[in-house]
Amino acid sequence: MAITSANQLELLQTAEAVAREKMIDPSLVVDAMEESLARAAKSRYGSEMDIRVAIDRKTGKATFTRVRTVVEDEELENYQSEFTVEQAKQYMAEPEVGATFVEEVPPVEMGRIAAQSAKQVILQKIREAERDRQFEEFKDRAGSIINGLVKREEYGNVIVDVGAGEAILRRNEKIGRESYRPNDRIRCYIKDVRREPRGPQIFLSRTAPEFMAELFKMEVPEIYDGIIDIKAVARDPGSRAKIAVISYDGSIDPVGACVGMRGSRVQAVVNELQGEKIDIIPWNDDQPTFLVNALQPAEVSKVVLDEEAGKIEVVVPEEQLSLAIGRRGQNVRLASQLTGLDIDIMTEEEESARRQKEFEARTGLFMEVLDLDEFFAQLLVSEGFTNLEEVAYVELDELLVIDGVDDATAAELQARARDHIEAQAKAAIEAARALGVEDSLINFEGLTPKMIEALAQDGVKTLEDFATCADWELAGGWTTENGERIKDDGILEPFEMSLEEAQTLVMTARVLLGWVDPADLEVEEEVSEDADEDEQQSEAEA
Repeated sequence: MAITSANQLELLQTAEAVAREKMIDPSLVVDAMEESLARAAKSRYGSEMDIRVAIDRKTGKATFTRVRTVVEDEELENYQSEFTVEQAKQYMAEPEVGATFVEEVPPVEMGRIAAQSAKQVILQKIREAERDRQFEEFKDRAGSIINGLVKREEYGNVIVDVGAGEAILRRNEKIGRESYRPNDRIRCYIKDVRREPRGPQIFLSRTAPEFMAELFKMEVPEIYDGIIDIKAVARDPGSRAKIAVISYDGSIDPVGACVGMRGSRVQAVVNELQGEKIDIIPWNDDQPTFLVNALQPAEVSKVVLDEEAGKIEVVVPEEQLSLAIGRRGQNVRLASQLTGLDIDIMTEEEESARRQKEFEARTGLFMEVLDLDEFFAQLLVSEGFTNLEEVAYVELDELLVIDGVDDATAAELQARARDHIEAQAKAAIEAARALGVEDSLINFEGLTPKMIEALAQDGVKTLEDFATCADWELAGGWTTENGERIKDDGILEPFEMSLEEAQTLVMTARVLLGWVDPADLEVEEEVSEDADEDEQQSEAEA
């Protein structure tokens, strides 16, 4: 195949036809043709030569050129595409290193092998262009719903034709045991779009919580318009789901709007999700109230929230326990996902028994340490005293409200409590010293003797050791692994130390050691305060 005037225009016509068919830029096809012709020319003139081809975008004329680059004498490696300054003088007036000399060479005729090679180059370039176009088209559509046709099923994974390419619905992203046949219509959520060596991969999902949220957005105009907002979604795909909604218009009921007339709106979503039962719950900023709503249809008697631990205790009547937990723990599991809290459910009887046990333990403590009879110790517990520190350091007036307690009795109670606390503190310091704790840590303000003993038992024996601790190592915390919240026990957690307190103590230790400049801390605090003010202002404007 020779590049003659007869077929020069055919190059452009072919390029435009292929570009229209593949929906890519015609110039990309022409670039591929230029590369394929250059490769064919190299096979004719020699692969060592730097042969380049330029096709005129108007006439289709292909110009073949040989390019040689001027290099230093010691850098000369390829005599066909490089030459020295001295060698270049016969072709160029004032050659410089890095300059190029371009000369036109005769066009080549393509043999069968060269034509086949050129075809492969063009096809490869077209495939790459298609992949780039597909990635550009879908990269911004992640997080939306798409309709497609099932092409085939491979090892449980469904390959879906999405118009401009193929997408994959993995086996674990399908609802239950649903199966599809070729040419079935399917609606999925675009979970991710990634560029990979074999082309862009579009990953679909029908189990993602976001899929349900997007379906509701399609069915409920108020959600699409932003009048109603979906705050949280929790799903057990194919079985049950909970969705929390809030209305920014007082005249619109968010739950009623999502349910629709005679349940028409929610039923459309249920049908798409293979009959998945959906609980629509009103969102509330107050976590205990929101949790009561999330545990529907069970009735809740009492809620006790531990915000620091992200944990919540729910008390329900005995007959409501199985309903609150749900089949195989489904109801409480979904409520936990929805609220982001760890939920402990107990019956009223269990809570009463636990409180009775705590009451007896505190009564026993006061009887033993303060040398009180059972009745008097029970009076202290009933008035809300839970430990010796509260008895030792409260105002006398708080003890005098107890029946039968006068000034002398209150003073004696406090003296006994303080004596015991001081004895415990002395024993704790002696135990800490025996473990090798240095005075730098013992004299550090903010740590009690019991805390110092606990730190020593964990290997923290100097102020330097303490300063290297993270706040969560001291106060404890929660981490999430594979969707499950896991508790990290803190060294000082038994002493009810918060993360903020732990952070303050650690930073104070670092300042004392000279590791941190106090001025830097002041700047950080100012930035933090400014950020808080901006956030509050934004919320007020919203």
